[in-house]
Amino acid sequence: MPELPEVEALSAFLSERLTGRVIARVQPVAISALKTYDPPVTALEGRTVGGVSRRGKFLDIEVEGLHLVVHLARAGWLRWKDRLPAEPPRPGPRNPLALRVRLAGEAGDGFELTEAGTKKGLAVYVVRDPAEVPGVAGLGPDPLDPGFGLADFAGLLRGERRRLKGVLRDQRVLAGVGNAYSDEVLRAARMSPYKLAGSLTEDEVARLYEALGGTLREAVERSRGLAAGELKAEKKLGLRVHGRTGLPCPVCGDTIREVSFADSSLQYCPTCQTGGKPLADRRLSRLLK
Repeated sequence: MPELPEVEALSAFLSERLTGRVIARVQPVAISALKTYDPPVTALEGRTVGGVSRRGKFLDIEVEGLHLVVHLARAGWLRWKDRLPAEPPRPGPRNPLALRVRLAGEAGDGFELTEAGTKKGLAVYVVRDPAEVPGVAGLGPDPLDPGFGLADFAGLLRGERRRLKGVLRDQRVLAGVGNAYSDEVLRAARMSPYKLAGSLTEDEVARLYEALGGTLREAVERSRGLAAGELKAEKKLGLRVHGRTGLPCPVCGDTIREVSFADSSLQYCPTCQTGGKPLADRRLSRLLK
């Protein structure tokens, strides 16, 4: 799933290519991806793009008073095309294409939104105000906002009875952090994903705050200037624990472990994060019985 660093890079990539350009045509292919109908997506046609920004994991393309807001979900992606196909897209169960946006001009350039797999979660909204999008309206503070300080972060954790992994992923608490970067932040902070958020000492809160900002800023810098097609590979190369089950930890050399859930998993280093003790994996335990 694209998270804050990748969406930030996509925002910058699109801003360079879309700002000041006129949208010639918007062609929805997967109707299930459209979450609004008033105004219709065709209302974007003939309007000029004013800018592109990021709101948590959402892309926000401002088009003369309207906003094309996109959430790429788990398997969605944005593909830039210097020349889009002339023939209209054909919907179908095997076609990953969800939406095509063509820009005005002889070049015929634009972008496509695609989604792999059978579980469709990609969401497209056309709204007059981004706050009309439920996921945007409920977002917590952005961890890279210059105004988001240690005291603000401490206030979010105070009294929390949930595990750190869940709190970091909760978009109502922090905007933009998902499964991958929550693993990376916790590794950098040397903390167990099962540690209760409200139990942290002042020093631990400060350490986690520094790890949060440092990990995300580092990922954003790695992605800066990359084309949309290069971001997935860059993300994978930059991860140190997430998605690396069975490989050595780059810090201590211990084997990275995994805990599996119904539709996701987390990865961690026992030596760096849990005092050398493996975390309980209930799903694996059931398989071994």
